[in-house]
Amino acid sequence: MKNLWSDKEAAKYSSSLAFRVYTSRLLGQDSSLVLHGGGNTSVKITEKNLVNQDEEILYVKGSGWDLEFIEEAGFSPVRMSHMIELSKLESLSDPQMVNELKTQLTNSSAPSPSVETILHAALPFKFVDHTHADAVVTITNTANGAERINEIYGESVVIIPYVMPGFDLAKEVVKIFSEQSSEKTEGMILMNHGIFTFGNSAKESYDRMIKLVSKAEDYLMTHSAWDIKISEIPETHSIQVSEIAELRQKVSKVAGKPMLLHITNSKSGLSFSNNKHVQSIATRGPLTPDHVIRTKRIPMIGRDIDSFKNEYVSYFKSNEANAKDKKRILDPSPRVLLDKELGLCCIGKSMKDVSVIADIYEHTIESILRAEKLGGFKALPAADIFDLEYWDLEQAKLKNNNNDLEFSGQVVLITGAASGIGRACVESFLNRGAAVIALDLSNSIKTISNHQNFLGLVCDLTDENTIKQMIKKGVKYFGGVDMIVLNAGVFPKGKNFEDINSKEWSDVFSINFNANLSLLRELFPVLKASFSQGRVVVIGSKNVPAPGPGAAAYSASKAALNQLIRVLSMEWGEYGIRLNTLHPNAVFDTGIWTDEVLESR
Repeated sequence: MKNLWSDKEAAKYSSSLAFRVYTSRLLGQDSSLVLHGGGNTSVKITEKNLVNQDEEILYVKGSGWDLEFIEEAGFSPVRMSHMIELSKLESLSDPQMVNELKTQLTNSSAPSPSVETILHAALPFKFVDHTHADAVVTITNTANGAERINEIYGESVVIIPYVMPGFDLAKEVVKIFSEQSSEKTEGMILMNHGIFTFGNSAKESYDRMIKLVSKAEDYLMTHSAWDIKISEIPETHSIQVSEIAELRQKVSKVAGKPMLLHITNSKSGLSFSNNKHVQSIATRGPLTPDHVIRTKRIPMIGRDIDSFKNEYVSYFKSNEANAKDKKRILDPSPRVLLDKELGLCCIGKSMKDVSVIADIYEHTIESILRAEKLGGFKALPAADIFDLEYWDLEQAKLKNNNNDLEFSGQVVLITGAASGIGRACVESFLNRGAAVIALDLSNSIKTISNHQNFLGLVCDLTDENTIKQMIKKGVKYFGGVDMIVLNAGVFPKGKNFEDINSKEWSDVFSINFNANLSLLRELFPVLKASFSQGRVVVIGSKNVPAPGPGAAAYSASKAALNQLIRVLSMEWGEYGIRLNTLHPNAVFDTGIWTDEVLESR
């Protein structure tokens, strides 16, 4: 593992908190150490309080912050003396702990302190770093993981058996660390969870993290468990877009809300999905318990959503019976799908969620295969995973991020999306939570938005083969299409009817009518499979009800499209698909109104 510390960069910082930010970001930059908000760090600083008294303050990573991008404002300042007193209690409920952490903040606007705050306070070091290093967790997730950890580190680490995060873990650490630590201690391994390092300087704690994780990586290498085989699986072209859309519909039905289904096209994911032992090794549990709130305990193997749902309900019932208090079942839909044809697929209400799940599971695949080479991957029992999945403090994180927007989990396809009405529709749908497939002839369509829910595709709508290819790309990326906005069109230079030749007439109809006909025909089976029922909006023209001279081809093509939509509204209504046409007027900031057209008008 590469040590990213730079003396030149470090020279820019002078305060302890600034150094805490610097090395936290170094940890966050390495995805093999932490992923998407995982891990936490802290520093203990003596400060003058409002009444001019010296007070030791623990600055610990606040909830909602990512180590890779953390700033000083991302650390929660809590009073150390009270944290130490809390660590001496025999018991402390989760609600009590959360309340105590909040009431001991010296800044009321600071984020909520990490649930591991008391643990950080109890460790007698100025700087404390905690990560979920892949190499370390891989080794702990084997049948004789503790023995291997002891073999690797000896007296340089204290080993803590798995205990769920929170007050109980802090108590266990206080007890075991006080009994087993020595001058040789550089870190602490939490079985099936992660690693802690510490020191009197930010550099010392960071260097120890890199050193100890590197030892785990070296161990995997020397035991021929580092390099893993990624088989080249030929891509199959047999699966139809309607099959993908129908699978997404079933997943959404079980979830009880529309969900995106993203086919990652990951080579490692496709290889793992075709591993002859995947049914066994992928269903033993997550790499670390906290992954469960993102990925569920296990992935769905294949496409039997009913079996997955039944197994999840059974898992819930068997473990809820032993819970301290009544639990309410979460949606039993998968978040990770492994399929021989589709490979690794990830499911979520937004592409932000999907990308987090994909990153986590890519690392999980790697660790499972490495652990298999060390005698077999062994995750924690389902009961331990359930306790964390249904832990009030973890569920609170999800609830805080559960303010779904109007179109969360839904997909809209917009044509003519690079400018004017189409571009405005892109922005509006993204702002309301939709995933957007934006089609346009202009190359600029690829870059009009950097939103994670945006997919811009260059498409000539007069080419049926290109339409099919772009639909397939969009459906594989988001899982389906729920809404269509047909906006693309051309408005030729004004001519009287007798001056329009057949080619000019055909060119206008090819984009204003034929292209829309082809697109609707190809998307019909996908719209039928929409969990939230398909919707189509056509951007027509005021020339349909009130045509003007010199626009015969344009007016006739728009009128033909309007009539087609009226017919389809009757034919497709039985499938719950709604179709409507809007007739705007005097919208000049569109691609239709070229300088030439404007001059002719």
